[in-house]
Amino acid sequence: MALETYRSKRDFTVTPEPAGDEGHAGGDAYVIQKHAARRLHYDLRLELDGALKSWAVTKGPSLVPGEKRLAVEVEDHPLEYGGFEGTIPKGEYGGGAVIVWDRGTWAPIGDADKGFAKGHLEFTLSGDKLRGRWHLVRMRGKPRDKRANWLLIKGEDAEARDEAARDILEERPESVLSGRTVEDVAEGAEPKPRKRARPPAPGDGKKAALPDFVAPALATLRAAPPAGNEWLHEVKFDGYRLQARLDGGALQLLTRGGLDWTGRFGPRVAGALRALPVETALLDGEVVVESGHGASDFPALQADLSAERDDRFLFYLFDLLYLNGRDLRKEPLLRRKALLEDLLRDAAPALRYSAHFAESGTLVLRHACRLSLEGIVSKLADAPYRSGRGRAWVKSKCSARQEFVIGGYAPSTVSDHAIGSLVLGVYEGDELQHVGRVGTGFSAAMAEDLFTRLETLRQTSSPFMAPLTATEARHIRYVRPELVAEVEFRAWTADGHLRHASFRGLREDKPASDIVREASAGRAPAEPRRRVALTHPDRIYWPEAGITKEGLADYHAGIWTRIAPWITGRPLALLRCPTGITGQKFFQKHAWKGMSRAITRIHDSADPQGEPLITVEDLDGLMGLVQAAALEIHPWGATTADWDHPDMITMDLDPGEGVEWGAVIRAAVEVRERLAEQGLAGFVKTSGGKGLHVVAPLRPRADWAAVKAFTKGLADAMAADSPARYVSTISKAKRRGRILIDYLRNQRGQTAVAAFSPRARPGAAVSTPLGWEELDEGIGPTRFTVANVPARLAALRADPWEGFREAAAPIKAARKGRRG
Repeated sequence: MALETYRSKRDFTVTPEPAGDEGHAGGDAYVIQKHAARRLHYDLRLELDGALKSWAVTKGPSLVPGEKRLAVEVEDHPLEYGGFEGTIPKGEYGGGAVIVWDRGTWAPIGDADKGFAKGHLEFTLSGDKLRGRWHLVRMRGKPRDKRANWLLIKGEDAEARDEAARDILEERPESVLSGRTVEDVAEGAEPKPRKRARPPAPGDGKKAALPDFVAPALATLRAAPPAGNEWLHEVKFDGYRLQARLDGGALQLLTRGGLDWTGRFGPRVAGALRALPVETALLDGEVVVESGHGASDFPALQADLSAERDDRFLFYLFDLLYLNGRDLRKEPLLRRKALLEDLLRDAAPALRYSAHFAESGTLVLRHACRLSLEGIVSKLADAPYRSGRGRAWVKSKCSARQEFVIGGYAPSTVSDHAIGSLVLGVYEGDELQHVGRVGTGFSAAMAEDLFTRLETLRQTSSPFMAPLTATEARHIRYVRPELVAEVEFRAWTADGHLRHASFRGLREDKPASDIVREASAGRAPAEPRRRVALTHPDRIYWPEAGITKEGLADYHAGIWTRIAPWITGRPLALLRCPTGITGQKFFQKHAWKGMSRAITRIHDSADPQGEPLITVEDLDGLMGLVQAAALEIHPWGATTADWDHPDMITMDLDPGEGVEWGAVIRAAVEVRERLAEQGLAGFVKTSGGKGLHVVAPLRPRADWAAVKAFTKGLADAMAADSPARYVSTISKAKRRGRILIDYLRNQRGQTAVAAFSPRARPGAAVSTPLGWEELDEGIGPTRFTVANVPARLAALRADPWEGFREAAAPIKAARKGRRG
């Protein structure tokens, strides 16, 4: 819609609204104006193609995921309208008071123009009040409709609230520009003065000059968090530790070593800090980039810094050392945090207060690990702020992770200008000790960037104190030990080397001379010996995630005992990607020429003379699949011991466009209930794609025809009982806004992705078994990945699918008709 429609509705000699000019494409402004017209409503506006696309949201936005709010599409508004606040005279179009209820920026997920045209805009908001993921879904129109009706829906993320929480519309009724309510504007009230932060009470700290820099407090690594009510626990962030120094209008962002990085994080974070209502302050925190599920992601942070992208930076603040002329370092931590929380109460979205938990540290860590976070930091609640590493701050990690000095590299075997692996060390006194290599975790761009950097540091002699063995030194190019890498690894081997290491990023904020071995990481548990050689182990299979062939082999070796029951002794179909997920992909179910001898050839009992199928019997067989670039493993629902009688069924819940994650969860629960009515036990796992799988163990008595009839009956019954929510047919035309209950995997020769198998999609998500109690809206379908599943499994106290085989039961005859 052009601005002509907007202008034709208004007399600009009467209304104070801006006439506006045509804007330039490329902006990302977002605003919601609360509008007390004939009916109170909230106008949502998103900058697109040089104007503000606009919707009248009749009841206002809701932070409850899945709650649909009608949003009527109205005419485009000029960009200048985003700052309009005032009263439109009665008798004029839209007469009534208007305030800027919220504003900030928005970012489309995918192509915005295509999403708008298709009728599904998915995007994130970074406003003062609304943040996180949102959806606008266009409803199917009626012939007489003059305007398009959409639905505004909050997505599942850390910014969502449950139904019992306070409504954001009631909690925050005021303008973000003037502090006035819409009633204040209607009554002609003047804008309210900007609130200043409450100065520290006379007892809060002592008067002192603002320090130039304070060496940060550092946490000591422990295998387990401390116990006791005197401790509080915070999420451990995966970013860059920074100290924000505010002195009047001057701002500095200082690293833990005192380096000035003010210019590295762009205007968004800096502007938010400068807008804080303080004269002088010193704040301690960590800049991060969060993944789609709300977990901080250090590789994503590094990628944004390299690309000079600053729209995703968040500064989580967890301590306040100095405020308005007073040194607070001797105050108890809880007091400092209370002052910090008050200071950040009305801060811009780029600044976040790091909340804490008073529950058991063991419980908090276990929950963090189950959600695939890095770990927690435990702090004594009444302790002062002390620089350096001490006992008042303790960190507990979900997986072993620390910094290492880069002493050399091996070039890639598949690229002339990229690294294939890094040679790592730690200092013991003044001597650099070799601890092994890391050969996965590099994105393609990072592998090339590291090659360029390390080539400038080349030297002929080894920087390590002890000589490397011939095997360790093979293909190595030594470098001056100046760069520091952060690496995640499974454990230490008996000879002090890293086991299953994965690169996380460069740590430019830490000098190499400070890097020592952190002794709390445990010894590597025994693993089956891998006897299948990998060619080109540094070939990158998942480019963005940086997972190589070697990384996939490490993943499978580490979780072998978990995946083995679901793939051994079963006919398999494979999704092979010889050059990774961005190249050619093809399904393979028959044996092929040149196949590893570790992979077993089998013959279908119904076609003994046909082409041989494939299965694996041990870890060597699985490594053979890795060598063959089998990124996905899809087993039959029957074993080779009894081809014609399945021992499990899989109900695949595949959401169509516009379906919220919460609806998929409710569908899974309903499938479980219906299975229970038939005497079957349901177990749930993520599909690694968009949906969930509900899997039920069977006693292998019924044949494939009976099993298919049973599952079809279940799917058809759900679709008949709730036709607005479910379909049981594949037709995409019928699936928009509904969930496909896919039962067709339950027939002879069909497969479903195995539990613990990765998916050949960006992010390297894994089809992950869950306990039903874990299934909530905070865990999305791609939360668990090749990178974090091993740590999750190590943190679990019990197998979520414990007792799966013992729960096997025979199926009954398929029921027809509706439920209840």
